[in-house]
Amino acid sequence: MNLPKKIFRSVFILGIIWFVIHSIYIIADGLQDTKQNADLAVVFGNTVNKDGTLSHRLKARLDESIELHRDQKVKAILVSGGFGKEGYWEGNEMRKYLIENKIPSDRIITDNYGDNTEKTVINSIKIADSLHYKSMISVSQYYHQTRIKKLFKKNHFDYISSSSPEYFEIRDIYSIFREFFAFYL
Repeated sequence: MNLPKKIFRSVFILGIIWFVIHSIYIIADGLQDTKQNADLAVVFGNTVNKDGTLSHRLKARLDESIELHRDQKVKAILVSGGFGKEGYWEGNEMRKYLIENKIPSDRIITDNYGDNTEKTVINSIKIADSLHYKSMISVSQYYHQTRIKKLFKKNHFDYISSSSPEYFEIRDIYSIFREFFAFYL
């Protein structure tokens, strides 16, 4: 085997090892829920179906935030999402679901401009600052949490913890793969 092929092979193997180690870290970090008290739970948006129902993934996130609120772990819930291709404002639909599940409307804050993870983080920090809230819990799938916490810290917000629903699907394999690359962008 010539030298360029050996170098390529070595770099390729190191890349795979790096991917595996980082993916294990993403999974382990995301599955560590402290469920500690915080001022605000931030629920990251996801698909609202064409018929207006919530995707199972989004419903699981909202159910997790309901549990946090009912257990008095948070003062309020911020729902954040954008306008989906299905024709719905995710934040509005998430708010409706929380109200249907007996969360008082004055404990729900809606952000319809968090159409990606970074925008949700930035908007959440601005909202928390305006309300003098000092701590937040991100509510999303486990594979998403490492990047979310990184973005909060990048934006100088250190009092962030996470809570993920016990909802798993085959699509998680793709999502973990995607999160590996998104983490470094």
